[in-house]
Amino acid sequence: KMHFNEKVNQLAVQMATLAIIGAGLTFIIGFFIYKLEFFEIFLFTIASLVSGIPEGLPAVLIIVLAIGARRMANRNAVIRHLPAVETFGVVTVIATDKTGTLTQNSMTVEEIIILGDNFQVTGNGWEPLGKFYKDKIPINPLNISVLKKILNISALCNQGNLIRKGNEYNIVGDPTEVALLVLSKKAGIRKEQLDEKIIDDFPFNSKLRLRATLVKNKDKKQIYSIGAFETIIEDSFYILKDDKKIRFLDKEKTNMLENANELARKGLRVLALAYRDVPANIKSISEKQINNLIFVGLVGMKDPPRENVRESIKKARNAGIRVIMKTGDYKETAIAIAKEIGLITPGQKSVALTEEDLENMSEQEFSKAVREINIFARVTPKMKMKIVQELQKQGHIVAMTGDGVNDAPALKKADIGIAMGIIGTDVARESSEVILADDNFSSIVDAIEEGRTVFRNVRRTSFFLVTTNVAEDVTIVSSLLIGLPLPMLPIQLLYLNLVTDTFNGIALVGVPTHSDVLSKPPRDKKEKILNKDLFPFLILMAGLMAAGTI
Repeated sequence: KMHFNEKVNQLAVQMATLAIIGAGLTFIIGFFIYKLEFFEIFLFTIASLVSGIPEGLPAVLIIVLAIGARRMANRNAVIRHLPAVETFGVVTVIATDKTGTLTQNSMTVEEIIILGDNFQVTGNGWEPLGKFYKDKIPINPLNISVLKKILNISALCNQGNLIRKGNEYNIVGDPTEVALLVLSKKAGIRKEQLDEKIIDDFPFNSKLRLRATLVKNKDKKQIYSIGAFETIIEDSFYILKDDKKIRFLDKEKTNMLENANELARKGLRVLALAYRDVPANIKSISEKQINNLIFVGLVGMKDPPRENVRESIKKARNAGIRVIMKTGDYKETAIAIAKEIGLITPGQKSVALTEEDLENMSEQEFSKAVREINIFARVTPKMKMKIVQELQKQGHIVAMTGDGVNDAPALKKADIGIAMGIIGTDVARESSEVILADDNFSSIVDAIEEGRTVFRNVRRTSFFLVTTNVAEDVTIVSSLLIGLPLPMLPIQLLYLNLVTDTFNGIALVGVPTHSDVLSKPPRDKKEKILNKDLFPFLILMAGLMAAGTI
């Protein structure tokens, strides 16, 4: 992660080399050719060395990074580690989460499917107002026992919270859980008024892909569970019909999976809800108890894409940056959203891979998949880390987003770890270089634009400093060769350097972004600040300045 620091070290070595060569020439010419007194030529040499090293460089570099960081902060990317400002300029891959970064993260349950029936729910965002419909006819969901069970599970198997401030609703906790809480509130259910009381909670587990809650109703205890529909359907032996549990047969399981796929193809996030009865002496939930479930139904929630994300993906592509979506969501949902935001272009084979597909691959196949495929679904944080490492092995500079505690290792491993400012955990923020204040993908593309500008400004400033300092050296050596006295005293040289380097340098450092910085591919990460393009410019400038001064 020290790309920029390495480049600055290279720059310092290059400048020191130029200064030492200039000072060496001054000493050799004065002492051995013109036979000047040692003390006099020693002063000349020191003056030459002073003129060759740009004292303003450290200040200028810090200022250019600070200006870049400030501009990025104005565009919602808060920098925690200054050199990351420049690293943004060489990013070749953005590996982004879907929920909340590419989408608005305002989940709204729109459809509910139970055995033999489906229902629609209206409403917007986090507002707990909406109606339930069956075949376009309004219904009271609490009169249908299976629907009532779904709403109870939604309310209780939940650690989310909804807070009202004036007309605004703010959420606390996982947006998916809050969406289910809002669903139950739309039916008029209040958690605290229910007969069931929560005894223990099993938070969402990314490996098991579900969460659970132990509840007690009078003498009866039940475990409520919500999770990925394939997992819950597989773990369910019964299904709830009216008020009775009946065997969940393979035919019905296939039918439910098809229903879930249908919702996912519309771009909805699909969850399954289930429960089971447990003995009255159980006081806590263990992993072993979350099986042998009674399946209740499916919910499909819409999380619309962010407004300008399509445009930002196009911008990133034009800038030669590859965008990869990695999500814990279902494959069909990921593909539907990817099509909506232009990550999959019409006619492109919409290939997405799941963690299961990746795990069954050989090393070569995995490497090929990471090289070619842009959508990874149902991936755990561990697999995200593996994908980042493979991309880096292929020579990419990776900017990766993350929000959970489990994302921390991958955020540390990425060249630029980007944590979410709104839904991110403290652990994720601590592990990252950058925090997105608005959780928006577009802010990443804006930050890349600023990062490229920063490098361009560093290069221009360094060009300016090197050419003027080399010109000072050439002036001293030339005046010695002609037999003229020293053009300036060492203290005057110092003063000249301080005034010209610093003020002019700062002017160059503050040059704003130009519209063309995102029209070129990312530059090579090994490209030095001073490169071959400098030499013609250097010879011309140094020659002109020396001639004029002499």
